[in-house]
Amino acid sequence: MSRRGRVPSPYQRNAFAPGAVAAAALFLAPVLTGAGWGPVVLFLTAILAVIVGWFAVQAKHWWWVPVFTLIAVVWNPVLPLSFAGPVWGAAQPAAAVVFLVAGVTIRVRRS
Repeated sequence: MSRRGRVPSPYQRNAFAPGAVAAAALFLAPVLTGAGWGPVVLFLTAILAVIVGWFAVQAKHWWWVPVFTLIAVVWNPVLPLSFAGPVWGAAQPAAAVVFLVAGVTIRVRRS
């Protein structure tokens, strides 16, 4: 394949990498929590929710801001909410899917 024919994309997806890392952590959360890594999952998810939310603000995708604010609050490790059971077990993969969808849809035009 010739490199001369390649045209770079006019958009960049800054939220894709942090969204993918957060999704991986959330999909593995049941295993990691059982191994004693629960606080790490909470910290990682909350921090990456703030980062993806900031990329949404930069891309002017305002509808993502309340979603990632809610994720940052629910997965807050400093003042944790005491969730357990099937609701919490279903919330983690749901949040992982939200991170993946946001990572794909949040994009900005290259300058």
